[in-house]
Amino acid sequence: MISLEQALEIVLHSARTLGSERVGLAESLGRILAEDIASDIDMPPFDKSMVDGYACRRADLANGLEVVDVIQAGTWPRKSIATNQCAKIMTGAAVPPGADCVVMVEQTENTDGGAVRFTGEQTFDRICRKAEEIRAGQVVLPRGERICPPHIAVLAAVGCAAPLVAQRPAVAVVAGGDELVAPGIRPGPGQIRNSNSAQLAGQLEATGAVVRDYGTVRDVAEDIDRVLKAALAENDVVLLSGGVSMGDFDLVPAVLRQNRVELLFEKIAVKPGKPTVFGVSEQAYCFGLPGNPVSTLVTFELLVKPFLFQLMGHDFSPQFVQMRLDDSIHRRDTERQGWIPVAMTSPETVKPVEYHGSAHILALCRADGLVPVDIGVAHLAKGTSVAVRLL
Repeated sequence: MISLEQALEIVLHSARTLGSERVGLAESLGRILAEDIASDIDMPPFDKSMVDGYACRRADLANGLEVVDVIQAGTWPRKSIATNQCAKIMTGAAVPPGADCVVMVEQTENTDGGAVRFTGEQTFDRICRKAEEIRAGQVVLPRGERICPPHIAVLAAVGCAAPLVAQRPAVAVVAGGDELVAPGIRPGPGQIRNSNSAQLAGQLEATGAVVRDYGTVRDVAEDIDRVLKAALAENDVVLLSGGVSMGDFDLVPAVLRQNRVELLFEKIAVKPGKPTVFGVSEQAYCFGLPGNPVSTLVTFELLVKPFLFQLMGHDFSPQFVQMRLDDSIHRRDTERQGWIPVAMTSPETVKPVEYHGSAHILALCRADGLVPVDIGVAHLAKGTSVAVRLL
């Protein structure tokens, strides 16, 4: 049995980045950049007005100003600004030569002679200078960045209409167990519905992976072998839930070995999630995840998610926030690192949710995050500052 830190190091070290492809901006959300993105122009490409107002010389603000031009966004100034002159200008329009400030419309008045007079006490320049935000040739988004809506705006602004992104890993999902029936079927005696496959599909889609559901497989070596062979041949990663513990019918590790999958670990010192298996073959990577749904979800978050992002060249960092316990945490098993589901009770505090173990999936619906409890620690008192990994 190895620690979570050791297991994470093994899976990340094993990951080899996949290929790349170009996609349109409309398809780029959530993808991982496979190249540095540099701007092809200065931004802004000219001195730009930040407000609707009048472009003029600061030295003339005490005087009446003759309006010599009207500059709309998208047009170019027709005249330079000389002494006691100004140009009416719109937000985003190019500032004319000779002007060194723009006064807002709200700080002006029109005189009887048709001139414009500044009525404020002071004003900022209100000019966004050429290349103030981005210089031509500047790298604005690095390789490995995950594309979010603001990134799409940047890509469009710098002329990258088809970014090069990492290929999405194809991931097979297989649920093992004689007791499993489909979600739409009412379970008979000794049966339960298969919740892991749908849960894993949702987690996978959130990473950008391509999900391929191979259904359920009985606890029979020949059946597992048949499905595994197909999954290995057709995917980059195979996720099998169930069949990885110490029972008489936990056959997944043996079948993985039969298919020339080198198992790099079979147990991790984590609760929930001890019977987690990871292996590699010439065809694909394989995770054997515990069958209980909370264990499946947690081990995916702790190990599979960062691994999938690593395949796409992205260094995933989970979001932690430091908070105080609003109630104490007690546990009996201290041989493994615990991950306790907690809910926020205020912007600064959390407390454990009602939790009956690794089959209690409803607990995570009420949780905002997970609190790690170190090996050997049985009690965390109310008021203790803890790191909450947000879900």
